[in-house]
Amino acid sequence: MKEEIVIALAGNANVGKSVIFNQLTGLNQIIGNWPGKTVERAEGILKYKNRTIKIIDLPGIYSLSAYSQEEIVSREFIAFEKPDVVVNVVDASNLERNLLLTIQLLELHVPMVLALNQIDYANKKGIDIDAKKLSNLLGIPVVKTVATKGKGLEALSDAIIEMAEHVRDKDIKSYDINQERVLNYRSEIKETVMNIYKILLKNNIDIIEAYHPMWIALKLIEEDKDIIEKLKNKKGGEEAYKAIIEEIGILKSKFNDSLSTIVTSDRYKIASYITNECTTVKENKFTLNDMLDNIALDKFWGYITMTAVIFLAFYGIFNFGGYFSEILSNFFDGFKPFIYNLSIPIMYKDILWNGLIEGFISAVTIVLPYILPFYVFLAILENTGYLARIAFLTDKIMHKVGLHGKALIPILMGVGCNVPAVLGTKILETDREIFIASFMATLVPCSARIVIILGTIGIFMGPQYALAVFAFDVLVVYIAAFFANKIAPGKPYDLIMELPGYRMPALKPTLKQIWFRIKDFLYVALPIIIIGSFALEILKYLNLFKYITYLTNPIIVKWLGLPSIVGIVLIFGVLRKELTLIMLLTLSGTTVITQILNPRQMVIFGVVTMLYIPCIATIAALKRTIGWRKTIWIVFLNIFGAILIGGIINQLWGFLLK
Repeated sequence: MKEEIVIALAGNANVGKSVIFNQLTGLNQIIGNWPGKTVERAEGILKYKNRTIKIIDLPGIYSLSAYSQEEIVSREFIAFEKPDVVVNVVDASNLERNLLLTIQLLELHVPMVLALNQIDYANKKGIDIDAKKLSNLLGIPVVKTVATKGKGLEALSDAIIEMAEHVRDKDIKSYDINQERVLNYRSEIKETVMNIYKILLKNNIDIIEAYHPMWIALKLIEEDKDIIEKLKNKKGGEEAYKAIIEEIGILKSKFNDSLSTIVTSDRYKIASYITNECTTVKENKFTLNDMLDNIALDKFWGYITMTAVIFLAFYGIFNFGGYFSEILSNFFDGFKPFIYNLSIPIMYKDILWNGLIEGFISAVTIVLPYILPFYVFLAILENTGYLARIAFLTDKIMHKVGLHGKALIPILMGVGCNVPAVLGTKILETDREIFIASFMATLVPCSARIVIILGTIGIFMGPQYALAVFAFDVLVVYIAAFFANKIAPGKPYDLIMELPGYRMPALKPTLKQIWFRIKDFLYVALPIIIIGSFALEILKYLNLFKYITYLTNPIIVKWLGLPSIVGIVLIFGVLRKELTLIMLLTLSGTTVITQILNPRQMVIFGVVTMLYIPCIATIAALKRTIGWRKTIWIVFLNIFGAILIGGIINQLWGFLLK
């Protein structure tokens, strides 16, 4: 057989799938997006026993339906790319629930190995699983693992190689999973599946080459829109579908519930039967996990605990970020005399320092000190199991804007820095949620924008006006998210969330997790920040700003009622938001803001700065997270919203103070 083996890791969210991926691949990973999608794709290489195993970490999913991009990506990869082995990672402490996906994977008739992960936690809960019996029931190898401790991973690797060799030595169609025993649907379903199967064979539909015809038949019974569309687009598909509709109509007449409900119900029965046959549960005892959940999920103490955890974490992040940002700034400032002592024209010195080096420094000193502790905090929340509790508590509130509870964490992080807030939205389940949460995060005032508002409105007009501006921003964020939920493609779906047990984070997997996340910023956002900083400095030295102000004056002066110079200031603010205030004072030749802006202009300047285009680091993070097209949409909406709201405030100022 050829040396490289391709495997796909498939499983529910929070089952330790990514931990297995990280443990097996180490640092030999490539993180990108699936072609044409913004769903993250992670692949890595494992060298084991003279074999090269290419591992694809599929998105965490609960089914193989077409409700989300993640589900479509997963099933199309398995069907069209045909990995040598699919490793289904399941949570041993929640076997029955996890087996619902296992059953659907078996329906695809693909070579599989089952990784029975978190077996240590299952044992602590008094759950004992007979892996050999489970293997016999499913017809596939089953390996017990504890991914966080690296236990069972060698046995898993051996099982993968053995399965790959078994399949390659035989015709793939001879791979037997004992369908009659495992996929034991009621007789009416089986009969219709066989009838649809015969129709597909009779019409020679070439979609069969990708998906197993039995699986297609089940999906057509479930009225899977993606499969129906694929079938209709094939030669002879329309004619076949008409005959299939007749068969499905006959089946529908036999039941009161929808056919998708009937099929799902049968899968539950199969999963329940398998679980009962191979599992022994000792008498349940009141555990530490139960005691912690009595507090963490309580209607009163749960919210108190959550608020305290988030407050303490963000307090630590902001203090750490501020402290190390100042240290790094002082360190890099020491290089400035060296650059300006070089024997080159002053123009080149300015471009080199203000363009290239300052771009690097701003990223390292402003963003990185906040990103690193945030990712540490996020990894701890995830790996202890508490993030799932926060999601549970806040789900009802966030659901009103099409999100789920755990979206609150990255959005709140925007108060420190929008970059980790946007990158942090990757923890959400769907592309739609990531887009809405990223949009919300860009409107949350970061520390730089807070400084601008406090340094203008807070100092010269009073703290009550600054608080009013912040309260107004909260309203804007909620309204923007509400409308984004209405216009974003797709529909929000109910989240079925397993609450994982509390556990102590394992050091090595946690550090890897932090590194892979921060690598996004270092490899993607940092270069864009430096290039953008350099480009703006070139514009400055080409003396193009006068042309820019000519173009911006109708908006800046006439609509917003601000000084002409603000147009230049807002453009430079794309680099770093705090530059807007610094440059406004510098270009105006004063250190007193009241000599430039009156109270009305201060409020408008503060609101516009708070809402308009994100800084270049955030734009880079948006591009990395949701792609250029959606990034451009968010930037446009930010600019349009800031200008619209700022202009309305300007026009209605007299009425607002009455």
